[in-house]
Amino acid sequence: MLSVVVLISGTGSNLRALLDAAAEPGFPARVIAVGADREADGFAHAEAYGIPTFLVPWREFDSREQWGAQLDAQLSVWNPDLVVLSGLMRLLPVSLVDRWSPRIINTHPAYLPEFPGAHGVRDALAAGVDRTGASVIVVDNGVDTGPILAQERIPVLPEDDEHTLHDRIKPVERRLLIDVVQRIATGDLDLAAAAPAT
Repeated sequence: MLSVVVLISGTGSNLRALLDAAAEPGFPARVIAVGADREADGFAHAEAYGIPTFLVPWREFDSREQWGAQLDAQLSVWNPDLVVLSGLMRLLPVSLVDRWSPRIINTHPAYLPEFPGAHGVRDALAAGVDRTGASVIVVDNGVDTGPILAQERIPVLPEDDEHTLHDRIKPVERRLLIDVVQRIATGDLDLAAAAPAT
């Protein structure tokens, strides 16, 4: 059984989807804890499933490195097989990524390497493309530059705005995330093989 810690910043919609999937009989992974960098509405999903939560408020630290050291300490308490970033809106410090890679994955609302960064949906619309996508990647020390584990194309409709397009990307992100976690848990996806050599 693959043990997973999920890190969030907001509503945790991907977290909820993963918790729902993990509750199904035979799903080969379980969420053992949920952490956040601030008080997050998504904690309610964890509480609904009786999953422990922890908070490492980034505002309480003088640097990203100090915050990351405390987050690393919390992750070490749980020692998960996999860390899933689910809307965590902070860049992880190099030391934390180096310690946990390639066992940290993230979703992104674009077809990487297209439109990396915090505004993937907005950037796709601004570029005038007729399709974008969703991706699941291994987290590395770049901005959405890690090895791609899964992705899917999504059309951009003429009437789309940032809200409507993101609403159509989110369900695909969730499905891809659940599939990737399941494939990691069953051994069908080898993170070590996906990660670049260091």
